[in-house]
Amino acid sequence: MLGWLRMQVAMAAALFAVPAVPSGAADCGGETPCKTESGAYHMALPDGWQGGPAVIYLHGYGGSGAKVVANKGFIGAFTARGYAVIAPNGLPWQPGKPSDWSVRDGWNTYPRNDAAFLREVLADAEARAGVDPGRVLLAGFSRGGSMVWEMACLAPDFAAGYAAVSGGFWLPMSRTCKGPVQLLHIHGFADKVVPLEGRAIQGSVADIVQADIWEGLQLWRRQNGCPSNAAGHEMEDRVWRKRWDCGSGGLELILHKGGHGLPKGWSAMALDWFESRER
Repeated sequence: MLGWLRMQVAMAAALFAVPAVPSGAADCGGETPCKTESGAYHMALPDGWQGGPAVIYLHGYGGSGAKVVANKGFIGAFTARGYAVIAPNGLPWQPGKPSDWSVRDGWNTYPRNDAAFLREVLADAEARAGVDPGRVLLAGFSRGGSMVWEMACLAPDFAAGYAAVSGGFWLPMSRTCKGPVQLLHIHGFADKVVPLEGRAIQGSVADIVQADIWEGLQLWRRQNGCPSNAAGHEMEDRVWRKRWDCGSGGLELILHKGGHGLPKGWSAMALDWFESRER
């Protein structure tokens, strides 16, 4: 009888046990980078993390994943809602130059295929920390936002949602992408670094040109099977929103009165939008 009771207790414990976080999660995180075959990333996990959704955030030109996770307020806005934050490191586009991403801009000097690298990062975070690859939001700012558009275009299956801030396609601009996506784009109406209408940047080797954001959004409407007219319009203090109901995928645009930067409360905007797509 005693043996039978012990067996029942053991079975109940196994049934209701909370799965442990993979042991590899403790090997890196915060200031200690997690390394993959072709690069490194930084990671921050919510308290009591047992696996779940993640935001992969791509830094701007000259930034780093370490700087992203060092910003506790920035990270806390995501981890407080139960998301792991993964911050990959871009590479210098040439030795001694600032970090960047492999955005197609007609000037191919970057040393790595970042689409392949980001797949490495996600696979490693899944194995190391139990990140759910089916519940990933890929987000990024400025040049990192451009890489978000690149991934959405070239690898639409990579993430469940894509949220770019102040960054889009460069010339020569894509004319078609590999599939529909859920895309949120946030941009400052007064952005002079990445203007909505695009601009040319003079370089020491060649000029590179930021594509017109409006033209890029038109491509996304075609790709996602969206009608020309938006289905929803919202105007609040300092923020304008347009939402398209699309045949496949989805598209939303948020404009704010600021310049080249993340608007106040952008993380909540992005997560509210992402979770509404999941429902």
